[in-house]
Amino acid sequence: MNAKTNSGNLPPAHKRVKQKEKKQAIVNSLTCAILEGINAKVIEVEATFTKGLPGFSVVGLASSDIQESKERTKSALLTNSFVFPPLKITVNLSPSDLKKSGTHFDLSLALLIALHKTTIDEKGLFVFGELGLDGKVKTSSMLFPLVLSLKEQGLIKRAIVPKEAIVYLSHISGVDFIAVDTLSEAIEILESKNFEANVQAFSYEAKSFTLRGTSYYFEQKYESDFLDVKGQSIAKRASLIAAAGMHNFLMEGNPGCGKSMIAKRIKDILPPLFEEEMLSIAKHQFLDGATPNFAALRPIRAPHHTATLASIFGGGSLVAKIGEVSLAHKGILFFDELPHFSKAVLEALREPLQDKKVHISRVNAKIEYEADIMFVAAQNPCPCGNLLSKIKMCRCSEVEIKRYQNKLSDPFLDRIDIFVVMQEISSADKGDVTSKQMHEEVIKAFKLQKQRGQQKLNGKLSEGEIETYCLLDMDASTILEGAIGKFGLSHRSIASVKKIGRTIADLNVHEKIEKSDILEALSYRRRK
Repeated sequence: MNAKTNSGNLPPAHKRVKQKEKKQAIVNSLTCAILEGINAKVIEVEATFTKGLPGFSVVGLASSDIQESKERTKSALLTNSFVFPPLKITVNLSPSDLKKSGTHFDLSLALLIALHKTTIDEKGLFVFGELGLDGKVKTSSMLFPLVLSLKEQGLIKRAIVPKEAIVYLSHISGVDFIAVDTLSEAIEILESKNFEANVQAFSYEAKSFTLRGTSYYFEQKYESDFLDVKGQSIAKRASLIAAAGMHNFLMEGNPGCGKSMIAKRIKDILPPLFEEEMLSIAKHQFLDGATPNFAALRPIRAPHHTATLASIFGGGSLVAKIGEVSLAHKGILFFDELPHFSKAVLEALREPLQDKKVHISRVNAKIEYEADIMFVAAQNPCPCGNLLSKIKMCRCSEVEIKRYQNKLSDPFLDRIDIFVVMQEISSADKGDVTSKQMHEEVIKAFKLQKQRGQQKLNGKLSEGEIETYCLLDMDASTILEGAIGKFGLSHRSIASVKKIGRTIADLNVHEKIEKSDILEALSYRRRK
């Protein structure tokens, strides 16, 4: 009887369901991201507020710096007159199977808590920022590569970011940035739903020109001038060709003949950059912990021959950090005293020279860094350096010379396009060409390459692109056919000769590779 009475007092089933729905917690979410190597992954930050013992937990493989953000978030809210809700707060970082790290999640957490009574449904709005204890929104070193990667993938259109980060984020076009200085400003924006960008796009001050709808930028700053290099007319001509097509380049000569001088001056005459390339260079510099200046200059990296494999290619036991090869992306990697580098380093260099990428495999992750580089190297002809000298006597035995030269394998040398033996210096030698004059020649050749519709410079063309763009006239074809049989050129060597011939033809303003172009290209081949 009692049971019947109790059941009779219960509300109908459909009303009980509605009451249950009313008690369900609001699930709010904002969008953030993490960096995996150099690629960004979108992370959804979800939060629920339920009745129970007050608490604050973050789930979803969050690292210690994200766990610490709970205390920063609490302090930032309390010092800005926000009441921390006496509820059980659960924040989930989705997808939950990815490890997350970074202090830029702070602002997302604070906004979700501050607006826990409001439904937030802003898909596509990214929120980044570290919080100070007083509620100030701060930037982090990973913010630029993170946003740039999202933009390259077409995943981001607008974002709330720290105001202090705008000095470099404004270089990224195509993203509407809403810059905030404090947590209160960010809350006001979400409450008012005023998501209009308040940041103007950056305009580059470098010299520029436009071809086929793309703007290219370059600097005319010559810290060191080719005019200082006395004599060495062949090496300077080879440097011009190497720079114009971004060809890999090796100089061999006696100590003090000017190998390093030439290598360090090539960086100032390299081809112009377009915006995406400048941003890509800046991204790699941020990953190294440096603050870039966004100048239209290609980088040069010159590691010492005692540098470890990990420092050159990147690595580390827990986090695979970027190395010298990737930091030279879109610029020059210079190895002085080439045979003194370890065999392991030289053989490992074959992959980035071929594939333009560096792959780092670890137990926890596999990371890929971009490494589209121009490789420049210098070496002595023998351990004492005087083998080619007409004045000094070589002190090395035949065994020592052979051992020294055998440190460089044929597969490695096959990836170098231009080989030059330096001339001996005499007192009559003078500087005959300036860096500015050489740079103007490079820009002229660059424009011809782009007007043909090439996406890549001559030295980086693929097999199919070589067939499309490196067209030889009849005389040049006959000479190349004869050279293949006479010198036993490999398939890769033939491709190198064609690419060098194409660059020489551009410098000579020839539509096709002519007889004189191919003859000069063959003069820069490696003598076995």
